[in-house]
Amino acid sequence: METSLLMIFLTGALINNVVLIQFLGICSFLGVSKNIKNSASLGVAVIFVIGIASAVASLLNDYILVPFHLEYMNTIVFILVIAALVQVVEMFLKKTSPVIYKALGIYLPLITTNCAVLGVALTNVQEEYNFIQSVVSGLGTAVGYTIAIVLLAGLRERINENDLPKPFRGAPIVLLSAMLMSIAFSGFAGLSF
Repeated sequence: METSLLMIFLTGALINNVVLIQFLGICSFLGVSKNIKNSASLGVAVIFVIGIASAVASLLNDYILVPFHLEYMNTIVFILVIAALVQVVEMFLKKTSPVIYKALGIYLPLITTNCAVLGVALTNVQEEYNFIQSVVSGLGTAVGYTIAIVLLAGLRERINENDLPKPFRGAPIVLLSAMLMSIAFSGFAGLSF
């Protein structure tokens, strides 16, 4: 079971990276990745939201939706759970770290509509993961998101220090960097135990 859980975690984090392989959550990935501090802060918030959302969604699915044959409502229920969790994170950051709260700006409440968060909950149901597998999958996916956004932020900070040709400045070089990261992460597809 440990290898299985490790493989689920690595699949979420590296092999099937939510941003670089599945292309979910691109909006915040590109919008917040201007510096490492903000990217890491958003990554921690996403880890919290996806981790808790995976656990709660698994419990709701296993003990309410499936027994009462309400599986068709899983998307709506999962969105409500995610929205509530994001509100908790937003209130916590506003109270404890106003600087980070301001820096994340609109991207913090956008975690609610981040398709990566909903995608994890729906994937866990589709893969028929139990509670522990769902939490491990969610944490792996969130860690993978954090790795990707922090790596891109590091690249962007380095790129901003260089003199680039005019056509590559701004969005083109960011998209090109993200594309190269995606190609690099696709190399993890051969990872197996």
